[in-house]
Amino acid sequence: MPEFRIITNTRIHAKVMVMRWPRGTFMAGLDQRTQAEFLALGEPQHFDAGDVLLRQGDPRVDHVYLLRSTRAGMCACAKVTANRGTGVETLLGIRVSGDLIGEMGVLRGTERSATVTSCTPTLAFRITAKVFTDYLKQRPQVATAIAAMLANRLDWANQRRLDFAAFDIPVRLARIIGELARRHGVETPAGIELGVDLSQQELGRLIGARDAAVSKAMRFLKETGVLRTGYRQYVITDPARLHDLEHAN
Repeated sequence: MPEFRIITNTRIHAKVMVMRWPRGTFMAGLDQRTQAEFLALGEPQHFDAGDVLLRQGDPRVDHVYLLRSTRAGMCACAKVTANRGTGVETLLGIRVSGDLIGEMGVLRGTERSATVTSCTPTLAFRITAKVFTDYLKQRPQVATAIAAMLANRLDWANQRRLDFAAFDIPVRLARIIGELARRHGVETPAGIELGVDLSQQELGRLIGARDAAVSKAMRFLKETGVLRTGYRQYVITDPARLHDLEHAN
């Protein structure tokens, strides 16, 4: 097994040290030195918006990807979808800069369970399965970070199921917008930008709502002054009011 050493390439290390990975992501859970070391394991590949990084059912599980934006100050965004043979695509979640994708197939040795599509220009660091698994054996703290990441994803999915059972669509929409803002939001003079590049339809899929119902709920949030929207852009203009809606009975 190769021995992985702390990298000394000051150019790579400096770039990682000044990068602020979004909170809640895999990379945010590592110290700066390990971030630099892990990033150096991969070969960067560029993907445009709409490109497929991983495809459901693909038996080739020979690599994982670490996501990063190609644009300074911006967050990469990719959607995770699955089709269970009904012809209906289900949006399972989103991944952003600092997130790892493809690790389940590599760790379990099974075909890809979902499709991952970039929503923004993305720089994905391709790490081969062997390098990835060998690295985890020598860096148990990174394996622990991956376990925490998987647990957080399970909690997130469970919360969506609970919301679906307990709340109507306007409250579910308010809750998913609030959750995304807390994880990925960016404060601006105009308010809190959501920080992820999703369409209104994709937001609806996250809360299990049809397009018409999501449009009605979105209109309510705008009319009450909670939200301002643009093309795939959402700015929270009244965080206190949004908080109240998230916790409405």
